[in-house]
Amino acid sequence: MGLKEEFEEQAEKVKKLTASPSNEDLLILYGLYKQATVGPVTTSRPGMFSMKERAKWDAWKAVEGKSTDEAMSDYITKVKQLLEAEASSASA
Repeated sequence: MGLKEEFEEQAEKVKKLTASPSNEDLLILYGLYKQATVGPVTTSRPGMFSMKERAKWDAWKAVEGKSTDEAMSDYITKVKQLLEAEASSASA
């Protein structure tokens, strides 16, 4: 399986988590996903009254130096960590 296929598979798996990841984890995933699929941020930072959009933009901007492959790889690793954490808490 290639990197892109594994990335797409993990993007589907993360949607099936029974517990929603923390906001911090969601922002990490969002930033990596956007970097992997769109590339560097091309929009201006949202205003201070758009806190959610601003946080998402910041998360994306934080990983702008990563290549598409690096972002995909980091995203895959993060999803696997979340899936493992959920599996271990379910069996506890």
